[in-house]
Amino acid sequence: MSRSMSAAGAAVVLAGLITAAAPASAAPAAHSAAAPTGTPTAASAAACVPDVVKLPSLPSGPWTSGVVNGLGADGLAVGESLGLPAYWTADHAVHAVPLPAGFQNGRVTAVNAKGLMVGTVERSSDRARAAFTYRPGDTAMRLLTGAATATDAADVNDAGRVVGMDGGTPKEWANGTVVRELPVPEDAHPSTRIVAVDGINKRGDVLGTAHTEYEDLENDRIISKTFPVVWPAGGAYPPYSLPVWNETDWTTGTQASGIDDKGRVVGFEAESYREFRRRTPAVWKKPYDAPPAAPGLVTGYETLTFEAISPATNVTVGTAASFVEGYARYVQAAYWPGTGAPLVLPNPAGASADVNTEAHAVSDDDRVGGSFRDLTVLADNPIVWTCASKQAYAPTK
Repeated sequence: MSRSMSAAGAAVVLAGLITAAAPASAAPAAHSAAAPTGTPTAASAAACVPDVVKLPSLPSGPWTSGVVNGLGADGLAVGESLGLPAYWTADHAVHAVPLPAGFQNGRVTAVNAKGLMVGTVERSSDRARAAFTYRPGDTAMRLLTGAATATDAADVNDAGRVVGMDGGTPKEWANGTVVRELPVPEDAHPSTRIVAVDGINKRGDVLGTAHTEYEDLENDRIISKTFPVVWPAGGAYPPYSLPVWNETDWTTGTQASGIDDKGRVVGFEAESYREFRRRTPAVWKKPYDAPPAAPGLVTGYETLTFEAISPATNVTVGTAASFVEGYARYVQAAYWPGTGAPLVLPNPAGASADVNTEAHAVSDDDRVGGSFRDLTVLADNPIVWTCASKQAYAPTK
């Protein structure tokens, strides 16, 4: 299962990574040929061919646009194209997911190894959304919820368990039926609410993000804390509140983004104040009783977000960026093998010197999915890096 960060609710709390571009200029980091020392162990990865594939958009005039949010078996990629839910097969052909009546927009957020997709559709009139499941080739999607705000489907595991938000309530579904609502951790402040569900692993452990905010009268201050939560599979054990570096500053919060089959959690701490932006990658390990580890930043970039982790190979991907006047101006897809310094992934062949790339999904067969934008010609494409471990490199200053 692969997924992208889909924390629409958490975006209200955390100032998101802005990718709007300022006028073109040269990027701050040059390419080098250095390769990572850690690589995936899957047999399929050893046989892959390194490539950077720009995938097509759905047909709609001269424009191209899209993003890969998840990667499935047999070359399947899922995501969004021109604001519509879409998927790409191994031959790189793009396919639209049919929208139900009354909805005009949407995206696929994840897919499992059996081809079951999950995503969210939206009405243009009131921005109400509904969560859905879909299988390649079906004539219609299956809606899991009614239309409401604060609704999305975040992830699906290989057992077909779907997790997401339903009208602001975190839930887990099986075979289209709600099997549990995900509670706030018992040790959390009474003001705490779940603002996003972010992932589910093979075992069935669910990852989310919580926010609490209240007035500390004794110290005359506002306490504001955003932190990851893990609900163990099945609901027999209480959820964990994961420790974070900062527990009080309203300008800072910690976003969860992925959980692997061993329970490793990745995410990032975000600090946003006026034009200042800081993003620090974070990694937690079971039993979640210590603050996260900080793998460091990519050489030449000011910030790094971790946005997805592979199910079994401990590879994490995300986006490295440097900000100019509050905007992410220099943006490049990042790749971390699980040890050492984070690396970056190359641009497609023939791209200009002014390019933004982002990574949102990673699979055990050494593929990475995300988005590409050539700022010189304003061309946007969903993108897949194949044999990514053999392409990742350490930029020079």
